[in-house]
Amino acid sequence: MTDVATTRAAATKKSARTTGKQRRINPLNGVAHVSLFLWALATAGPLIWVVLASFKNNTEIFLGKPFALPESFSFKTYADAWSEAHIGQYFLNSVFVVAVSTAGTMLLGSMAAYVLARYKFPGNRAIYYLFVSGLAFPTFMALAPLFGIVQSLGLLNTFTGLILVYIAYSLSFTVFFLVAFFKTLPHEIDEAALVDGAGHLRRFFQIMMPMAKSGLISITIFNIVGQWNQYLLPVVIMQGAGADSKWVLTQGIANISTSAGYHAEWSTLFAALTLSILPMIVVYAIFQRQIQAGLTAGAVK
Repeated sequence: MTDVATTRAAATKKSARTTGKQRRINPLNGVAHVSLFLWALATAGPLIWVVLASFKNNTEIFLGKPFALPESFSFKTYADAWSEAHIGQYFLNSVFVVAVSTAGTMLLGSMAAYVLARYKFPGNRAIYYLFVSGLAFPTFMALAPLFGIVQSLGLLNTFTGLILVYIAYSLSFTVFFLVAFFKTLPHEIDEAALVDGAGHLRRFFQIMMPMAKSGLISITIFNIVGQWNQYLLPVVIMQGAGADSKWVLTQGIANISTSAGYHAEWSTLFAALTLSILPMIVVYAIFQRQIQAGLTAGAVK
């Protein structure tokens, strides 16, 4: 027993010396920490400055101390942005469009991905590669034919046209992501449900979708962020006379900075930017664990 205890103690000391030596001779740890700190500062610094500037006036922003705290934390600029600059209307338009288009994207994309991942049929790979090819196709190259298609359908300057375009825009990545995810799910449960008499729709909605919850949440958040921040597509679809009442938030913010020229109320613009940023931060903070679980699912089987 004494020999065993002595051996364990020696092994523990040797391991401690080895670990300490590795820590001392590995300068990359310090470089990594410094790089992460600088990256976090470069990312969070402008956001914090925008939030602080939204409580200031033009004099404080440009002639005072631009990096100092505001003299008073008044929400008047937010009220002006919400009502006078019509950001409230644009915000609600964005919420409606993104909610409906994300729901449509997830429904169609998950069903297509499930079939492509779990069923073998002629043309399976061809359809899959057709979806994936959409990832390599630049959006701006399709603007002219996209405008013509939407106009021919009579959906120009309508929420329906914008929602359909958003769904088509997001399907490629959704299918690409979920096909790989559905392939990692066990086939035994699916086969057991088939033996019990469950049909295709029941197996998909009651068995596969709950099992793929983490992946579905991850891709849903990505679609929400991508569609919420989209500017180019709304500009093309919502550009006719009287379409400004149906603008989304990105168009409204751009209008604030361009319509007033050099006399723009920058604090109102920064307040509008803050209102557009906060929902995405809240969504990510709530679903952070589900996003990480969805991204790492299937890495280890």
